[in-house]
Amino acid sequence: MQIAIAQMNSMVGAMQDNAQQILAYAQQAYAQGARLLVTPELALCGYPPEDLLFRDDFHQANAHALSWLASALPPDMAVLVGHPQQADGNRYNAASLIHSGAIQGTYFKHHLPNYSVFDEARYFQAGEQAYVFEWQGTQFGVLICADCWEPGPALKAAQAGAQVLIALNASPYHIDKQRTRYQVLRERIKETGLAMVYANMVGGQDELVFDGSSMVIDAQGTLLQELPAFESQLGFVYFKHHIPQAGHICAPLSLEAAVYAALCLGLKDYVTKNGFPGVVLGLSGGIDSALTLAIAVDALGAANVKAVMMPSTFTANISISDAQTMAQRLNVTYSSLPIQPMYDAFCTSLSDEFAGTQFDTTEENLQARIRGMLLMAISNKFGSLVLTTGNKSETAVGYSTLYGDMAGGFALIKDVPKTMVYRLARYCNREHIVIPERIITRAPSAELRADQTDQDSLPPYDILDGIMAAYVERDLSVAAIIDLGYRREDVLRVTRLIDRNEYKRRQAAVGVRITARGFGKDRRYPITCKLTFE
Repeated sequence: MQIAIAQMNSMVGAMQDNAQQILAYAQQAYAQGARLLVTPELALCGYPPEDLLFRDDFHQANAHALSWLASALPPDMAVLVGHPQQADGNRYNAASLIHSGAIQGTYFKHHLPNYSVFDEARYFQAGEQAYVFEWQGTQFGVLICADCWEPGPALKAAQAGAQVLIALNASPYHIDKQRTRYQVLRERIKETGLAMVYANMVGGQDELVFDGSSMVIDAQGTLLQELPAFESQLGFVYFKHHIPQAGHICAPLSLEAAVYAALCLGLKDYVTKNGFPGVVLGLSGGIDSALTLAIAVDALGAANVKAVMMPSTFTANISISDAQTMAQRLNVTYSSLPIQPMYDAFCTSLSDEFAGTQFDTTEENLQARIRGMLLMAISNKFGSLVLTTGNKSETAVGYSTLYGDMAGGFALIKDVPKTMVYRLARYCNREHIVIPERIITRAPSAELRADQTDQDSLPPYDILDGIMAAYVERDLSVAAIIDLGYRREDVLRVTRLIDRNEYKRRQAAVGVRITARGFGKDRRYPITCKLTFE
């Protein structure tokens, strides 16, 4: 016997399209001898559907698509499909076995995660009953995602007669997530003594990226099979006497390769699923915009990317030269729009208002806002999505300008710490030079005043990133971070900047989440707050 796993990329709200995609996978599986297909969690509607779940017409569309799929399958083909369901006045995160034109049985998810990026308790009622179905002589127990992360549901399935566990998942990526999945799945296997077939979603949905990496682990906890990360694919699991057999295990990606792939997939799906014809970004000659450009070209193709250099009197000649060199290497459309005339006009208009004052961050921010205005004008005229280029370190401490370099529709590297930006830049250059070496090695600078570098006002990035990770991702106190070996003055400065700049982050564009806790859905701090952590 063999069953198939559809490691598929659903689109939220596109129920009929998703149903047709499931049907295509089912037909392909059927042609290769499988008679049971497993989809990811909520594959029929996409994940997470969020407040769409409050709409009756949304559930009606799901029910219609599910009925259509059941009627379109070959008579002897079955699909275990994830979908939302209304029943008895409640909403459930469900998985149904459809076969012979009808629903044969349904499982309701037991554990509803309500932490990090998850808020399923807002939408769903928890199920309580196990669901086990027989297929070609094997008893399969059904679980949905978080049911694997907590004890109980897997054991209930085993007690109900399951011989193998099947888990439908919409488990988003962050760094080192697959290692954690191995651990929790082996805990469930140890709890039950049953093998696990784990089917995970792939694709980008707003700030989340799902990496797939579907797998099969036997009753002894041995990894038997693993599908590629960040790729849609149909996989097959072969059984002998209820026991899954060894298959292909894809080689694990390096940390840099995985993060890079997540950023590419997140950007590609955001642009294509939302119907943008391409992207435009400001190319400064610095490492952040260089990395953003490289990812955009790999994700979308050079023909769909436009880079704009917007020099001022403070822009170094080497920045202009390096930006032009990189744009030529990647064969993207490139423009140069000097901002000095506009900047001079603004300063003239404000001269009476600013009489008696000195050049400060006001004039620095004015340059960034002129650049943001130009990029948004290009976006308005041609429909391209503006990519902002700020990294997580800058986002954390507010080293960015509202309505300036923060202006745009997608903040691609907003969850990428500066130290990781350098690692990814080296990764880009692993086979041939994409990012000019000087961009990587020169001191980073916003080039908004003479002789400026980032480290004029910030600690070195390895220190900043360490403090940021401890404070933001681990919720450590100031005292605990100091105990890690950081200087008190650095810890106080960085943590105060993080707290003070929440108001900026609330106005930032959405961007790809690659860490365990990004600035977005899974970190929600008040803007107006007098509490200080010292």
